Amino acid sequence: MRNLVLASIAATGIFLFVAAALGTSSPAPSDESRLEQKFDALIAPNDLRDWMKVLASEPNHVGSPHDKANAERILGWFRDWAWDAHIETFYILYPTPIKETLELVTPKPFKATLQEPPIPGDSSATAREPALPGYLVYQSDGDVIGGLVYVNYGMKDDYETLERLGVGVKGKIVVARYGGGWRGLKPKLAAEHGAIGCIIYSDPANDGYSIDDVYPEGPMRPYHGIQRGSVLDISLYPGDPLTPGIGATKDAKRLSIAEAKSLVRIPAIPISYGDAKTFLESLQGPVAPPSWRGTLPITYHVGPGPAVAHLAVRSNWGMKEIYDVIATMNGSTYPDQWVIRGNHHDGWVFGASDPLAGQVALLAEAKAIGTLAKGGWHPKRTIVYTSWDAEEAMLIGSTEWAETHAAELKQKTVIYINSDTNARGYLQVGGSQDFQHLVNQVAVDVTDPESQVSIGERRRAKLRVAALEPGAPERVKAEAKLAADPAKDFLIEPLGSGSDFSAFLDHLGIPSLDLGFAGEGDFRGVYHSRYDTFEHHTRFVDPGFVYDALLAKTVGRLVLRAADSDLPLQRPSDFADALGEDLEVAKKLLKQKREEAETQDKMLRDHAFQVAADPTKSSTPPAPMSAVPQVNFSALDNAVTRLKKSAKAYDDALAKQGPKLSGAQLARLDSIMLNIDQTLAPDAGLPGRTWYKNVIYAPGRFTGYDAKTMPAVTEAIEDRQWGDVDRAIKITAEALDAYSNQLDQATAVLNGAPTANR
Repeated sequence: MRNLVLASIAATGIFLFVAAALGTSSPAPSDESRLEQKFDALIAPNDLRDWMKVLASEPNHVGSPHDKANAERILGWFRDWAWDAHIETFYILYPTPIKETLELVTPKPFKATLQEPPIPGDSSATAREPALPGYLVYQSDGDVIGGLVYVNYGMKDDYETLERLGVGVKGKIVVARYGGGWRGLKPKLAAEHGAIGCIIYSDPANDGYSIDDVYPEGPMRPYHGIQRGSVLDISLYPGDPLTPGIGATKDAKRLSIAEAKSLVRIPAIPISYGDAKTFLESLQGPVAPPSWRGTLPITYHVGPGPAVAHLAVRSNWGMKEIYDVIATMNGSTYPDQWVIRGNHHDGWVFGASDPLAGQVALLAEAKAIGTLAKGGWHPKRTIVYTSWDAEEAMLIGSTEWAETHAAELKQKTVIYINSDTNARGYLQVGGSQDFQHLVNQVAVDVTDPESQVSIGERRRAKLRVAALEPGAPERVKAEAKLAADPAKDFLIEPLGSGSDFSAFLDHLGIPSLDLGFAGEGDFRGVYHSRYDTFEHHTRFVDPGFVYDALLAKTVGRLVLRAADSDLPLQRPSDFADALGEDLEVAKKLLKQKREEAETQDKMLRDHAFQVAADPTKSSTPPAPMSAVPQVNFSALDNAVTRLKKSAKAYDDALAKQGPKLSGAQLARLDSIMLNIDQTLAPDAGLPGRTWYKNVIYAPGRFTGYDAKTMPAVTEAIEDRQWGDVDRAIKITAEALDAYSNQLDQATAVLNGAPTANR
C-alpha cells in the first residue's frame, strides 16, 4: 500500500553478536558469518522472477479467483520448505462496483473512461480475468449531479485557501489531484465541507509525462492510467469497518454499515489525467493559485461553473472471504517468543511492484530458512512468516489476525518485521527506534550490488547528498550530520501507518520495523493501476530482481538475528535521543503557533488583508486564530530526562554484564524486555481514536500514512485545542515513565538484583 518507504547467528556465536551490537570490540563472529553466507547463497533472483510471474499473471484483488489461488500457492510453497503452515480465513465487508458513471453534463457532454486500455505485450493484454475498473473501495454509493470545484489536493489548507477566494463547495462535486496527503482524506474533507461527490485524478506533474516517458516507453503513468485505492478513514482505525478492535471471524459481532464510522459518506471515483483534462478545462471562476497548478496543457481555474457533472456509483456491499497464510517454525530454546515477518499478497490489479516485489523477497527468505532447517540448524525463537490478504483495502488481513490473537501476540512477540513495495535504490527503513542499532548492524553486513559498499554506507551517502539540495529541511540536514559520522548510527524514521505493521505497532504496542529499497527504480507511475505488471517491474523497477533479492538478504538477517539472540535486541538510548528531539519539535511548534496568532491578529487589526486584496477579485480575510496560552512541558521534560538516564544505565549494564548472566537472570531479563514497548500503548488510547493505543507513534489525523510522534501532544497543538494539550502531555509522560520503570527493573537484573524482585 505505501507509496514508497523503508538477520542470522548460530547458538555458539550469540554473545559475539551482542557485543558487536553494543559497539564493543570482539573477535569476528565466524559462526554468525558462516550461517549468513549460507543464507545468502540460497537467495536466487531467478526464483523471485518465477514466483512473481505466476503471482502477478492475473488480477489479484480481494474476491478475485487469483487472490485465493495465490494464497493456496504460497501455502503449498511454505509446506514444501519445511514450515508448519495454514490459511486463516476472515470475513470482511468489501464492496465491489456494479455500475459507475462519471460524465460532464455541461458545457459540453463528455463521458469518462473508467478502465485502462490494455497495452500489447503486457499482462494487461494477456490476462484472462477482468480487472476492477477505476474504483475507490469504501466510498459511499450515490447518484449526484452538481457543479464542479477544483480543490487542489483537497487538504485542510486547500479549503482555507478556497475560503479566502470566496469559493465554497457545498452542494458541489470536488475535483482533487492525488498528492499532498492520503487519498481517503480527500472525500472525507470534501464531505465535511458540504460537497456531494469527489473525483480524484493523478496530475502528470506528480507521476506522468512531466517526470519521464510514460509506459510502455518509460515508467510513468500513461494518459489513461488510473490510481485505485481505499478511502476508509484510517485515522480512526484500519481493518474491517464492521469489526473495529475484534477479529472479523465468521461469528464476530458486527456493526451495521450505518454505524461504521470509518466509511466515507459521499460517492467518490478515481479517473485518469487524460479524462481530468476535459473536466478541469471546463471550469471558470478564479485562476488557481500557482501552487495549485499541475502540468496539464490548460489554465487551472477553481470554479464553480459552468461545468456540471454527473457522478454515480453502485456497489455490491457483500461480505468477502480473505486468506492470510501463516507459517511457523518452532524455536528450540524460546518457543514462546516469536519473531514475526510479514508482507501482503493482494494487489489492486496485478500488483507486481506493490506488493509482490516484497512478497517474493519474503518467499526467498522462507525458502532459505527452510533449507537451513532441513540441514540441521534450528532457530532459538519461534519464527512466524505471514502473507497477508486485503492490505490494499486498508490493512485488513493483518489487522484482523492481530486483533484475533491480540493477547497471545502481546505476550509472545519480540518484533514484527514488515515489507511491502520494493525497487532498485537505497535502503529505506522505519520503525521502533529502540531497534535502530540492530538495523545499523545489519546494514553494515549487506553489500549494495551497484556501489559495492554496504547498504548502510550507501544510505549514509544518500542522506549527506540530500542535505545539499536547495531548500533541504533542517531535519534532513541534522540526519546528514549524523550520517557523516561513522561512529554514530544513521537514524531510522518513525512509523505512522500505510502498511501491515500498523496493527502491531499502533494498536498492540509491539515493536516493528518496515524495510524496502527505493529511489532509482520507479513504479509510482503505475501505482495501483492496471499497468503495475511483471513487464513493468522487470523493465523499470528492478531488472534482474537484484534489489528484491537484496531485500531478502537484508530482512533475512534481521529475522535470523532476532530469532537467535539470547539477549534483548533493544538499545533504548536511541529511543530516548529520538524522544528528546521530538519534544523540542513540539515546543517549537507551540512557539510557531503563538507567533502565527500574534502576527495574524495584528494584520486583522490593521486591515492588512483588505488593503492588500485585489478589489476586482473575490477574497475574504482569514478567521481570527485563538490566542496561545502558556503550556507547562515540565512533566514531559522530566520524563524524557529520566528516560535518557535509565536508558544509558541499561545500555551500559547490558554491555558489561549481559554475557555473564545466569540462566535465571537471563530469563528474568527477557521477560522484562519482551514487552517493554507495550508500555507506550496504554489501554486508553489516543483522544478521539482509541483504536490507536501507541502514544509515541501514530499516523496523523490529517496526514494519512505519515507518522506523528507524540501524536496526542502534537495534534492538540496543531489543532489549537489548548484545553487538550495538558492532558496529552500527562498521558505521554506517564507512558514514558512506565517504560523507564521497566527499564530500571531490567538494569537491576543485569546488575545482579535477586531474580524474584520485580
